[in-house]
Amino acid sequence: MNFTTPLYNLNPLNRFSDKAENYTKYRPIYPDAVIDKILENLTSPNQLLAADIGAGTGIAARQLADKGVNVIAVEPNAAMREAAEKHQNVEWKNGSAEATNLSDTSVDLITSFQAFHWFNPQPTLTEFRRILKPKGRLAIVFQEIDRKDEFTQVYGELISKAANNRPPTDFSSKIESLRESSDFEYIDCYKFPYQQKLDLSSLIGLAKSVSFISSEETVQKQLVDDLEELFQRFCNSDGFVYLVYRNSVHLANLS
Repeated sequence: MNFTTPLYNLNPLNRFSDKAENYTKYRPIYPDAVIDKILENLTSPNQLLAADIGAGTGIAARQLADKGVNVIAVEPNAAMREAAEKHQNVEWKNGSAEATNLSDTSVDLITSFQAFHWFNPQPTLTEFRRILKPKGRLAIVFQEIDRKDEFTQVYGELISKAANNRPPTDFSSKIESLRESSDFEYIDCYKFPYQQKLDLSSLIGLAKSVSFISSEETVQKQLVDDLEELFQRFCNSDGFVYLVYRNSVHLANLS
């Protein structure tokens, strides 16, 4: 299998359709510090209109909305939109990163949580420039497992095995297009840790939300067997394990 193919050429529109239920139930949230850093030094949250691009099932969109931000959640996958929990401050739209269907200079803030690596970078940044207001902010967030933690490292190995030995995504390389863009002034990258508390069913559900893992029965059965063994090895006396993450928040302003 060719693992060098750009992810935006691997059917990003439909590849999560059969993962939507597990995605909305088991994917981790983002620590408050991530949301606070994105909103830092901007106007009052209730004065902001944000576009969350590649919003998935709206995990981060709702976290922004909980802070008072008015959010347009842009997501091309109908199954993901339909699985989303509703929020009074979140409006859903069908659109992609490259064609958001939003108006020119219409939003104060663009966010992308765990999605930018699926976008074709050049047309995406051109589209982001079009819809952002002058001096508007762009925040790209990647949440990756922290392989320095032993349990998390073994979990990552099992996910890679179930995904036909696919190597971990190199998230840091995906941001180079933003760093080099003449349309944006790259500010900095900020790091925040996070731990997700999981029982056995949640651990299995989380793994099944990974798009690279086949839904084929033998693959799924082997994955569940491996996860059950991993859980029994690492769970505490209360019956939980903790998956450790590193969140990277990349901030830029429109030039």
